[in-house]
Amino acid sequence: ATQWLERTLDDSANRRLCIPEAFLATDGILNLYANVADGLVVYPNVIRSHLESELPFMATENILMDAVKRGGDRQKLHERIRVHSMAAAGIVKEEGGKNDLLDRIAADPAFGVTRAELGRAVRPERFVGRAPQQTEEFLKEKVRPVLEKYRSVAEEKPEISV
Repeated sequence: ATQWLERTLDDSANRRLCIPEAFLATDGILNLYANVADGLVVYPNVIRSHLESELPFMATENILMDAVKRGGDRQKLHERIRVHSMAAAGIVKEEGGKNDLLDRIAADPAFGVTRAELGRAVRPERFVGRAPQQTEEFLKEKVRPVLEKYRSVAEEKPEISV
């Protein structure tokens, strides 16, 4: 049922070429990936810096909802957040400065919130949901068994010449 041209040779030449070539292409891609990933270095401080730079923008919806719960006008607060966000983004992206969005919002009396309260609103763990647990489960249940099964193959290093 999966071969529309069953019992004909109309597609056999195409299949004899395309399927093996697809496997060869996949093998090449995986070799390139292994070569790149082998030298991968993770810099936690750089990650932290990028997170601190972008997280305040991600938290604006939560900050807005909290300010509305305190009695603020949603439309007016939304506009103020937009203005503060654009100014802070200009400092971060155009000048390479530090993100001061939370300081701007804390200084704005329309929000009625302290810098300490805003600091709690931008904790990274509030934005990732179950991702850490799901990652651990996936690694434990899916990835590690496959790595263990093919340990001898994984020790082979592909040679890449450009």
